[in-house]
Amino acid sequence: MYALAAEYTTIAAWFVDHWTGMDGFSCVVAYDEDEPVGFAYGAPLAPGREWWRSTAYEPDNGCSSTYAVSEVMVRPRWRKQGIADRLHEALLKERTEDLAVMLVDVTHPKVQVLYETWGYARVGEQQPFADSPVYAVMVKDLRD
Repeated sequence: MYALAAEYTTIAAWFVDHWTGMDGFSCVVAYDEDEPVGFAYGAPLAPGREWWRSTAYEPDNGCSSTYAVSEVMVRPRWRKQGIADRLHEALLKERTEDLAVMLVDVTHPKVQVLYETWGYARVGEQQPFADSPVYAVMVKDLRD
């Protein structure tokens, strides 16, 4: 059990360092009074490094600046209240990029369906690292 916890802590620390160090990083946090109940964060992706590039997806009219939504999380007690949707909406509200992109583990089809209700479309799959899951690549046009 300790090894798993240590590995998770190392991975979580890497993600925090990686994402917060990116230009344009943004994060929103939801609270119930003084208690944090969820968060969403992401950052713009460098041109040519957009997650959808590994798929057959082609942006309309060459509009390809992309904001990556890395994480949307709501603590169990507050789930099924629309908080994730509101966090996601707040995260993207003032973005100036053309597109938003998310990676969704293909073994979580219900999550994929939820993101489709938020305006995302599945455009392909990718496995970013040899030891990572296969992800559905989901894209949303932010110019609407």
